[in-house]
Amino acid sequence: MNTLSLCMIVKNEEDVIGRCLECVSDIFDEIIVVDTGSEDKTRDIVKKYTKNLYYFKWIEDFAAARNYAFSKATKDYIMWLDADDIILDKDKEKIKELKINMDKSIDMVMMKYNTSFDSDGNVTFSYYRERIFKRSKKFRWIGEIHEVIPLEGNIIYSDAAISHKKLKNNDPKRNLRIFENMIANGKELDPRQQFYYARELYYNKRYEDAINTFNNFLDSGKGWVENCINACQDLSYCYYAISESKKALNACFRSFEFDEPRAEICCDIGKYFLDREQYNQAIFWYELALTRKINESSGGFILLDCYNFIPYIQLCLCY
Repeated sequence: MNTLSLCMIVKNEEDVIGRCLECVSDIFDEIIVVDTGSEDKTRDIVKKYTKNLYYFKWIEDFAAARNYAFSKATKDYIMWLDADDIILDKDKEKIKELKINMDKSIDMVMMKYNTSFDSDGNVTFSYYRERIFKRSKKFRWIGEIHEVIPLEGNIIYSDAAISHKKLKNNDPKRNLRIFENMIANGKELDPRQQFYYARELYYNKRYEDAINTFNNFLDSGKGWVENCINACQDLSYCYYAISESKKALNACFRSFEFDEPRAEICCDIGKYFLDREQYNQAIFWYELALTRKINESSGGFILLDCYNFIPYIQLCLCY
């Protein structure tokens, strides 16, 4: 059987850390928690579940903190979670089976990350993330914010899922502040960072700045396909926010430069025409959305309702 370390970084997570550790304590052979400066009861709660509690001074660099946590692991494989993640019983069993049956040649395991749910608990937004890593391969996180481990080696996709269940919102300006400090310190953002910086500008309603940054990202020709498609969609929303609806529509169409139409984009285009009572055009795009197949292994963000519920409801309005 493979052995598995859990590595986490936390700060002021007293509301959720016990819930997380309670539901995963029977999965892992080792639990490592790195605290980056909690001022609440987080550390006391963690101590009930593990003796492997460390301190790392927060330097506005998530990758640095996660790499420090990884450096403390001693088992065959390492898995990461956030404090507000949980693992449902059905997914716990899949992970336990993976520990038993996974071939030792596997370097990395991708798992679904379910991050949004309806009132009945059904998943509405999901994507795959790198989740388990062979420790001997010495994988490293990169990126001060929206950190990632580049995919490499022998990779498998598991149908086990991690559920992200937030109880409170983080500081809405935290991520933007980190990006702008990076820029102020002379750091040149790579394409992935540029994409996420543009999103933070959009989330903070700095629409003109977001539009410029999204366009610079797209014009660079260096972005990952999935990020480019998402950038077109978010760019469209920015144009809507400043009442530039034609440019919003064209931003959706621009996504076709990168891949065939996605259901999410089709639904946005359909809504453009539905809002203008151009029902035949709207019908075309909603019906096209229903023909799109979910490609979970693409690694892109997936809004599941765009592949069934939304187009069906909108078609009712069209007819």
